[in-house]
Amino acid sequence: MAEPTAEQIAGQSAEPPAGPSAEGRAARSRPVAVTIGRRPEPVHDIAVYAFEGMAPFELGVVVEVFGLARPELGGLLAAPWYGLKVCADRPGAALDAVGGFALTARHGLDDLAAADTVVIPGVRNAFSGEVSPGLVEALRTAHERGARIVSICSGAFALAAAGLLDDKEATTHWRYAELLQQRHPRVRVNPDVLYVDNGDVLTSAGSAAGIDLCLHLVRRDHGAKVANSVARRFVVAPHRDGGQAQFIEAAVRPVEEDEDGIARSMQWALDHLSDPLTVSVLARAARMSDRSYLRHFTARNGTSPMRWVVTQRIAASLALLEAPEGSVEEIAAAVGFESAATFRHHFGRVMRTSPTAYRRSFGRGVA
Repeated sequence: MAEPTAEQIAGQSAEPPAGPSAEGRAARSRPVAVTIGRRPEPVHDIAVYAFEGMAPFELGVVVEVFGLARPELGGLLAAPWYGLKVCADRPGAALDAVGGFALTARHGLDDLAAADTVVIPGVRNAFSGEVSPGLVEALRTAHERGARIVSICSGAFALAAAGLLDDKEATTHWRYAELLQQRHPRVRVNPDVLYVDNGDVLTSAGSAAGIDLCLHLVRRDHGAKVANSVARRFVVAPHRDGGQAQFIEAAVRPVEEDEDGIARSMQWALDHLSDPLTVSVLARAARMSDRSYLRHFTARNGTSPMRWVVTQRIAASLALLEAPEGSVEEIAAAVGFESAATFRHHFGRVMRTSPTAYRRSFGRGVA
């Protein structure tokens, strides 16, 4: 095979066109990822908003997921990784953060408005209703361009102020949910879920739910294997259903309870996903009565046992759908669904797409 020329490596033809078109000028203004012997592909730009008085955790989540180099992904990536920009109303100005330190954002709201995905990790004061007018305008501009708009925690107030949540379901941290509904009555606020995906506008609950939503975005963009790899480096569960409840009783358990009956039954279920699973079967694995098991499982995990099982089966199906082998019917049976129709129903509820569409987007070597 002939070695690529220098022009091919740079993604240019040996004979440049007579004059640059507007489309060509726009394409060259964006960063590109260059691979020897391949045409360069545009990087997906992520812009995250930083502001005075912010709590740094949510910003850190976005930087951790989208801003780190990912050598561990190796050949898993079919498209370039993200380009991350931290943006502020006044680039270069020091922003005091909670905890007694300051940070400086190099980029302004013009960069935020031009990004492919915009993440708002919070607002300065949800209770006062204070949202930067410049941010509101940048969000509207980005959305009109077709950008994906994302909020974490109180960031939903900025999206609502821009009118991007009107007549849509949305969520925020449970302590802000009633206020968001009162202030923006056209928003259908759901205070009981981890995140809501409306396609081009996504909202999440409190801080840790931001991790779930960011991993959900990676899964949408790059598939389950890549998202699982990122989650592994993050040392978190690779997938929690967006419909899982925000408030979970005893989310952090004493060490001596780590191997209790509920945990044991969950591990057993993961090892037997293809088997018929019922509350009674799981209760026996936990050595508990059905009624007691149902009560303790829901309090511990914020969801019912069977909804959790369905979510785990969907998660297990993703890697199978990304492989070229196996029909949808065979994959449904392999992860424990009674029929392909049942699989498609639950897959659509959890993933907001069909198994076939997911395979078309993320399958390797699938026609």
